[in-house]
Amino acid sequence: MNRKSNAAAIISYITWVGFIVALVIGDRTDRFTSHHLNQALVINVLEMIGGFLAIFPLIGGLVSRLISIAVFVFWCMGIYRAATWSTEPLPFIGDIHLIG
Repeated sequence: MNRKSNAAAIISYITWVGFIVALVIGDRTDRFTSHHLNQALVINVLEMIGGFLAIFPLIGGLVSRLISIAVFVFWCMGIYRAATWSTEPLPFIGDIHLIG
């Protein structure tokens, strides 16, 4: 692990743009970077699902708000864990592997 891996891991959590930048600059064969890229992708997909649910009145709006809160908490936890070189999976979503 090096500073470039750490920077890519942190950047990956900053919206889709950050994820794409981290995907380009990061070493996807590095276990640390790959782990954080995957978790950031899961968070971004979860955020998209919450946005989609927001178009439905009442229940969709409520679920969307709950997902938004969860996404914010996961986002903060992910950035903190990337900054402290931790590969501990995030609760509830850490075991979902979309890449690598």
